[in-house]
Amino acid sequence: MTEPRPLLLASRSPRRRTMLAELGFDFSVGSADIDETPLPGEGGDAFAARMARGKALAVAADCPGHLVLSADTDVALDGRILGKPRDRDHAIAMLAALSDRTHHVHSAVAVADGGGEPVLVQTVTAVRFARVAPDEAAHYWDTGEPADKAGGYAIQGFAARWVREVHGSVSAVIGLPLVETVELLARFGVQPRAEAA
Repeated sequence: MTEPRPLLLASRSPRRRTMLAELGFDFSVGSADIDETPLPGEGGDAFAARMARGKALAVAADCPGHLVLSADTDVALDGRILGKPRDRDHAIAMLAALSDRTHHVHSAVAVADGGGEPVLVQTVTAVRFARVAPDEAAHYWDTGEPADKAGGYAIQGFAARWVREVHGSVSAVIGLPLVETVELLARFGVQPRAEAA
């Protein structure tokens, strides 16, 4: 049986690195600089898929001999992709928009094995927030936690206090749908160590 290629995670996200390590996978890390601007009228599912594929292909081109895993997570409200906050005012406005509403978190995971189109899996998770008071949103920005987060919040951090309901994968909202990622890597013969980190 042929040994699987060494695994390379194409991501700058420390959360994804930690999650993949905790599952027991051995991997190296790289990252791709691609344009992350949504296309006009592009929905969350399509955008996440395009980003995950693009990252996987870009890193695979620079790292022959590796199996490249990439992921993308986006928050959409009423079909509009929110992105990451530009600044304090933008972050507070995002949380005001999410307050007492249900939004959707779109996640895509791609694996590139040499040339050809990456294999992709996707999830969508519905998250309902409780009311977010303006002073709470301002304090949250001051913690530094939401600065680089899609939708302006981290579900595993301070923002957990506003999460009333989750329908779908919580790990996808954090940044990597774990069940789907394990299943996808298994298709390429990549298994975690018996004892996770």
